[in-house]
Amino acid sequence: MKPLICELGMGADVHGHDYTKAALRGISDAIRHSSLTIFYSYKHPSEMRVDVTIGVPAPDKVDKEAVASALPFGDVNVRVVKGGLDDKGMGGAEDITLAAVAVEAWLDTEGHGFKLAND
Repeated sequence: MKPLICELGMGADVHGHDYTKAALRGISDAIRHSSLTIFYSYKHPSEMRVDVTIGVPAPDKVDKEAVASALPFGDVNVRVVKGGLDDKGMGGAEDITLAAVAVEAWLDTEGHGFKLAND
């Protein structure tokens, strides 16, 4: 497998410290900026491997299955680490959570006419 894309995103839940909601918004932020036509060129977008890393203050509060289901293609692996941010809201309540997200897509390029520069 060769790494073909890495997209970064940030998601927020501004009321309630919902870490999964913040992570899902980060996934959306990362993937909606891309039109990954290279995967369609290979005719097998479902064969890509997608590695997702999410940083939030409470990693055990992220629903990894919900995050994995938010990706449209591939064999998705979700890893949640300590990171992100919890902050006090404008009214003084601790209610803002930020999730930092990285989405990496990998594909087996063997046997395709396309050649990566580092091959």
